Amino acid sequence: MSKSPNAFETGGRKVIPAVLVYLTQGDRVLMIHRNTDPTGKADFHSGKWNGLGGKLEADESALLAAQREIFEESGLNLPEERFYSQGVIHFPNFKPQKSEDWMVFLFTAECSDAEAQQIQAQCAEGSLHWVSMSDVLRLNLWPGDRLFIQDVLAKRPLTGTIWYQSGEVERSWIQSLVRLG
Repeated sequence: MSKSPNAFETGGRKVIPAVLVYLTQGDRVLMIHRNTDPTGKADFHSGKWNGLGGKLEADESALLAAQREIFEESGLNLPEERFYSQGVIHFPNFKPQKSEDWMVFLFTAECSDAEAQQIQAQCAEGSLHWVSMSDVLRLNLWPGDRLFIQDVLAKRPLTGTIWYQSGEVERSWIQSLVRLG
């Protein structure tokens, strides 16, 4: 029996590394409403609410990407030590039209009252809103985000995989991680 070539090694599929950051202040979390189309073409996330984030750049760590994305989208320049890793979620074939898996590094970061006042209301991808953590599940989130967002906001690290089919969760595996120390 011959082994098939690995689709990732042959270039048939690719993995897009990205970050998703939930910036908190007290019992609120900063969410972006993807209601702006910066490219002139349809936004894959149009209408959804999400944490701030995006794709890693070449030779950039997940931590540096989280810091950069918070600055680009909110205008807030937080030092690296304010970011806390909350785990990783893998989204196989998240963008099937592009044969893309997404590997998303999850972070939380806290900001002060004064910093929260400085955050811009709009960025290229949409409008920014402070949302009570108790109201987050009422937003139009990606269905898979509902499986992990409460754990992330409660700072319970996790890892997992969420498979989508036509924009809906087909199946999922989420596992809590134990923090040492």
